[in-house]
Amino acid sequence: MNDDDLPAVLPTLLPRLWRFALRLTQNQHDAEDLVQRACVRALERRNQLQPGTSALSWLFSIVHSTWLNELRSRSIRSRGSMDWQDDEIESFADPSGHNPEVDLMHRQVIRAVESLPDAQRVVMVLVAIEGLSYREAAEVLDVPIGTIMSRLSRARLTVGQQFGVQAPASARKGEAL
Repeated sequence: MNDDDLPAVLPTLLPRLWRFALRLTQNQHDAEDLVQRACVRALERRNQLQPGTSALSWLFSIVHSTWLNELRSRSIRSRGSMDWQDDEIESFADPSGHNPEVDLMHRQVIRAVESLPDAQRVVMVLVAIEGLSYREAAEVLDVPIGTIMSRLSRARLTVGQQFGVQAPASARKGEAL
């Protein structure tokens, strides 16, 4: 893919970018703003998209860095306005299923992932939800692949423990036998 293809491909990637932004921001309005800012940035800098690079990974990286910049600017300036609070974030459960037990389970899993520390949540979203490889996630977040593996392992253990899944003994370092 080259930079001339980006305007044609970008609309097809928007749903995945929006889901990623929603998981980062945990707020529908912030996610919409974040995707818009990231798309503008991507289009302005499309010449930086290297041939052979996945456009989706490159865009995830832009969304993530734009979000980090937003967090930094929020911590610098005082909060003079009220944050939006949505009662419920959209569930990605199959609406045709209408199985209350499955819907409840989906909401519980989403809440468990959302309660993870930011670094673990972002890795979980990129790898487990968006399907990026460990290498692609490492490139998006600009961290070593070992960091991705470690964060994902801790995230999976944390989510599993919330559902009563006992970690294997090899994963419980420092725990007394």
